[in-house]
Amino acid sequence: MAFTPMPLAALIPVRQITFFGQVLLSAAAGAAGRWHFRLKDLGRITADCSARAVPIVTVVNVLVGAILAFVGAVQLVKFGAGIYVADLVGIAVAREMAAIITAVVMAGRTGAAFAAELATMQANEEVDALEVLGLSPVDFLVLPRVLALLLMMPLLYVYGCITGLIGGMVVAGGMLDISPAAYISRSFVALSWEHLAIGVSKSFVFGALIGLIGCYCGLYAQRNAAGVGVATTSAVVTSIVAIIVLDAVFAVCANALGI
Repeated sequence: MAFTPMPLAALIPVRQITFFGQVLLSAAAGAAGRWHFRLKDLGRITADCSARAVPIVTVVNVLVGAILAFVGAVQLVKFGAGIYVADLVGIAVAREMAAIITAVVMAGRTGAAFAAELATMQANEEVDALEVLGLSPVDFLVLPRVLALLLMMPLLYVYGCITGLIGGMVVAGGMLDISPAAYISRSFVALSWEHLAIGVSKSFVFGALIGLIGCYCGLYAQRNAAGVGVATTSAVVTSIVAIIVLDAVFAVCANALGI
């Protein structure tokens, strides 16, 4: 039986590339002052991506910081180096955990909501109605969601860093009798602007990624009730996998640059 190679066109994600290009063109037009979405919608989406996400981001990052401190304390106390648990928590939270954990939470919360909302609009033919009115779905629906996440993720990352450090400080104080002043002082010594710059860069990229994937899955969902569920699941799974892959890319690049 002869092997028939797959055509090259079938291997290229044409629709995804086209969608990404449309978002870039829409953002460029918006930067020139030609916005096609309502500021009211942007405000609502921004509030959903920021203030309403604070409770779950707080809980998750505090627990992650506490877990890191607990694991570090158990090992470091054997060598009489318990104070360095602040270094461990601070660097791990700033470089990796705050950005990744916050992004995963937002993928499961906000990215899924974007996909479900747009998929429902697609099933109800509201997206077609926008096109009939001469409004581009990318301009009117996708761009404000991507912008909201792009702007709010760095703020949530900074907040995640603070709450993660607090979680580590509570555990370090309870297990090792390290005072808050000593813990904070050691954290400032361990952390550098390079660590924070890596985390902020990740948060920008992760925010844009979650918004793009959630909107894409919702906008190209099947026009039925099952399509809404499939789009929501695909958005969450694809976002989380993409976050982990991009984090690995960031780690390799940071290592190559010696950061």
